[in-house]
Amino acid sequence: MSYQTILVHDAGPVRTITLNRPERRNAMTPVMQEELITAMKEAESSKCRVVVFAGTGESFCSGLDLTVLRGMKHVSVAEYRNDVERIARLFRTLYELPKPTIAKVHGAAIAGGTGLAMICDFTLAAKTAMFGYTEVRIGFVPALVSAYLTLQVGDKRARDLLLTARIFDASEALRLGLVNEVVAVEELGARVRALAESLVANSPQSLGATKRLLAAQNKAWLDAAIAEAMEANSQARESQDFQEGIAAFLEKRKPTWTE
Repeated sequence: MSYQTILVHDAGPVRTITLNRPERRNAMTPVMQEELITAMKEAESSKCRVVVFAGTGESFCSGLDLTVLRGMKHVSVAEYRNDVERIARLFRTLYELPKPTIAKVHGAAIAGGTGLAMICDFTLAAKTAMFGYTEVRIGFVPALVSAYLTLQVGDKRARDLLLTARIFDASEALRLGLVNEVVAVEELGARVRALAESLVANSPQSLGATKRLLAAQNKAWLDAAIAEAMEANSQARESQDFQEGIAAFLEKRKPTWTE
């Protein structure tokens, strides 16, 4: 299949899905989100054994694209709901993909980009990688990513990252348990290949069964958490801070929040 915003490449049993908007630091658009979902569905039904996620250029993924942010000021409630549902499908499809996934993070992975990197089964990061759940800086609610983050690091650490919106480096991500390994940027590709090869050596049926089991164990909790997250997103979209945050971001000024 031909894609506009991603590249799909097979090297034996390993399939690599690469975000390919380097001029926009691989920022996500609705088209990219749909293409990522389609690519994962294709990987699920293919003979590939491992799926690697990567990014072209200097960044892994810088979050939502500026043009999408600009358009958010004018979309209807129904359109915004569709956007939220698409992002929820993207993250849930990744989480439930019954084949091992590896994120190869060499640069910035911010907001939704952090979510994409961290939901993978394995997150390998270069020392240059940077992360951050920055949504509250611009009047957003980090709703959907919060569910997966809380599963991974617990409530207290999730509150720290989500409420401060601070940028953190690969070494801190490793300490938090969000990253599996940190290596020099020139060693990242080789280490991802080595990990993929070790996964390929395992039983594909057992790997798939194990991933389905893990997803099933968290299903009820995630169903409820994602439903709450989508409602929180919809409510936040109606807030004055949401509109002010977008305007300030686009105008490159500090926001003036409501009291």
